[in-house]
Amino acid sequence: MSDSASLPPDPLPPDPATTPLTGYTEAELLYLARHAAEYPPAVGQAAGHELQRRGLVPSPETAPSRLAKPPETAEPGGVAATLRGVLGFREGYRATPALIWLNLVAYLLLGLAGTNLLQPASADLIRWGSNYSPLTLPGQPWRLLTSTFLHGGFGHLLLNLLTLVFLGLLTERLVGSKRLLVVYLLSGVAASLTSLWWHSQGVNSVGASGAVFGLYGLLLATVLRRPASLSRSERAALGLFVLYFMVNSLVGGLEAHTTDNAAHVGGLLAGAALGALLPVQRPPATVPGPLSPLPGPDAPTDTPGV
Repeated sequence: MSDSASLPPDPLPPDPATTPLTGYTEAELLYLARHAAEYPPAVGQAAGHELQRRGLVPSPETAPSRLAKPPETAEPGGVAATLRGVLGFREGYRATPALIWLNLVAYLLLGLAGTNLLQPASADLIRWGSNYSPLTLPGQPWRLLTSTFLHGGFGHLLLNLLTLVFLGLLTERLVGSKRLLVVYLLSGVAASLTSLWWHSQGVNSVGASGAVFGLYGLLLATVLRRPASLSRSERAALGLFVLYFMVNSLVGGLEAHTTDNAAHVGGLLAGAALGALLPVQRPPATVPGPLSPLPGPDAPTDTPGV
C-alpha cells in the first residue's frame, strides 16, 4: 500500500464563482480551510463559509466575543463577610455563635450599667455574678456558671472569644451543636468548682477560658475516639496545633499571677472526660467556611480570673 493511500486525496481547488462547495465532503472542506495559503484567497474563504453553513465551525455572528463577555461579579467578602460567617447561625454551626453572643451581651450590659469595660472593678464583677468564694458556695451556686460569661476587660474577652471561634469551628462539626453546648457549660461549672477548691484562701474569678479549655479536652477526646473522622495528616496537624496553644496558655498562666490555671485544668479535664464518656454519635454535616489559626484563650484580669 502506498503512503498516499493512507491520506485523503487532495481535493481539486474549485472555482467558487462557478462551482459551489456543497458537494464537497467535510474532510475536503477542512483540508481546503487548513491549506488556504496554497490556493487563491477566494478558495479558503468559500471553504470557511461552507463549513459555517454546515455548522461545523462557528460563524462570526454566533462566535463568543471576548469584548462582549460581561465582567465577573466579585464575591462579597471582607470584614463584613467574615463577621457574618463567625457570628451568624447556620446548619451545624449554632452553639458557637450563641455562646459568642452571650459573652458579648454580658460584656455590653456591664458597660450599660456604668462599669469600666477596660478594667472592671472587682465590686462590679461581684454584683454581676463572678465566682466569689464567700458568696458562691453554698449560698449562690449560680455564680459557678454566670462567672464564665463575665470578663475582666476587653483584651480578656477578645482572646477568649477568638479561641472559642477557633475551637468551635473545629469541634462543632465533629460532635454537633447540642453536645458542644452541654460540654461547654459543664466544663465551665467544673472550672469554677476547681478554682474554689484550689484557692482555699478565697478567689474572685471571671472568664470563659475554663469552659474553652473544656472544648480543648472535648476535641482531643473526640479525635482519639473517632480517628476516622480525620485523615492521619489532619490528626497529626490538629493534635500538634491544639497542644501548642493549650500548653502555651497554661505556661502563660503560670507566669501571670492573675490567671486562674486551676480553672483551666479543671475545664480541660472535664471536657476530656465528657468527650470520652458520652456515647459516640455519627458526625453531623461539615460546617463550610474558612478556618484560621487563632490565639490562646486567656488574658489577665484585675483579680485572679479564668
